[in-house]
Amino acid sequence: MYKSLSFLALAAMIGLGLGAIFSPASLSQSKAAGEGVAAFDRIATVLQSPRCVNCHPAGDAPLNGDEGRPHPMLVTRGPDNMGAPGERCNACHRDENSEMSIVPGAPEWSLAPKSMSWQGLTHAELCHALKDRKGNGDRDGAALIEHMSTPLVMWGWHPGGTRTPVSIPHDEFIDLMKVWEAAGAPCPV
Repeated sequence: MYKSLSFLALAAMIGLGLGAIFSPASLSQSKAAGEGVAAFDRIATVLQSPRCVNCHPAGDAPLNGDEGRPHPMLVTRGPDNMGAPGERCNACHRDENSEMSIVPGAPEWSLAPKSMSWQGLTHAELCHALKDRKGNGDRDGAALIEHMSTPLVMWGWHPGGTRTPVSIPHDEFIDLMKVWEAAGAPCPV
């Protein structure tokens, strides 16, 4: 009888534990996390496109074109991400694209801080970097979404010249950012 009672008690405890693991709330959270990771995988394809990586390079120089070739004139980051003395970004890049000279432009043209380098990262590494408030300009999820609609970032959707724009429409991209944030900003494994 003692063994039977122990077995029944153990079975009941396991049942209660499994009930908590597989409760509707936990299944809903799991589904949201899965949707968030799927949304981030699409977000990452945008953030690792040439339009973004050229200004979020791993090194200290911006990149050019769809191929990510070195910037002409050996331009470097400089102490404030706006170019070295004598080679400031705004010496060539204005607040809008120049159709005459084909030089791209948007307000506040600059390199992203080195802590926001995305080049060569896996989707998981990119996700963690994007969420790192010490390195992302102290932005939470809502502030990241807001940042993705600034004129400088929006340039990626309207790069002018023969440059390939970001592949996902901006409204869809923002919707993906919202799904990811609402799911708790989960990262791929």
